[in-house]
Amino acid sequence: MSLLKPSEHDEGEHHPKRFGMAARLRNYLFTGLIIAGPIGITLYVTWSTIQWIDGIVKPFIPAQYNPDTYLPIEVPGVGLIAAIFGLITVGFITASILGRSLISFGESLVDRTPVVRNLYRGLKQIFETALSQKGQSFKRAGLIEYPRRGLWAIVFVSTDARGEVLEKTGDEGEAMASVFLPTTPNPTSGFLLFVPKTDIKLLDMSVEDAAKLVISAGLVMPDEDNGADPKPVPIPPDKVAAE
Repeated sequence: MSLLKPSEHDEGEHHPKRFGMAARLRNYLFTGLIIAGPIGITLYVTWSTIQWIDGIVKPFIPAQYNPDTYLPIEVPGVGLIAAIFGLITVGFITASILGRSLISFGESLVDRTPVVRNLYRGLKQIFETALSQKGQSFKRAGLIEYPRRGLWAIVFVSTDARGEVLEKTGDEGEAMASVFLPTTPNPTSGFLLFVPKTDIKLLDMSVEDAAKLVISAGLVMPDEDNGADPKPVPIPPDKVAAE
């Protein structure tokens, strides 16, 4: 008694169709995830932020100014609008002479508190650097050999090293730069490094493209021409002669 084996005709006709359909369904699934994933996460984070701000600000809004008092449903975003309006009001008051005097008096009181003053100074400097129009942000992306020679990591170049850091780290006459080395896939955490400028290879890609490269763990590569028109490909001489 012999066992029946599938014929070569069956293997060549039915199995490729089955595997081809599975591959197409898998591609459709991945395409759907690529489209719906960023949209869903963006909507979730935005909605969660609005609800979080509403939960903090709404209790301080007087009932006569809260639309939820007059409507049968809660209106999302009321707390966010009130927070933005409140920040604008604080900025307007602070810009006046009286506001600056009050801020100076409050900061003088904070400076007399041992622990709070260090926390306040650090946070104030961070916010001034990040939000001030005069503050410098990352201008260029580059490569440095890290964590050892032969291995390259993407860094964001911030400013030139100055003061004691430059005196203690760089050789005489050597220019040093402070760079931020982000981690993957969360670029908001990383390491602050002081590197000689000669050891930094600046990239032509933008900071945004470099951030995408870090977040995607190298899967999303920016265009080599950075959006420029593609260069014409030369036609071989033998092909021109044939034409």
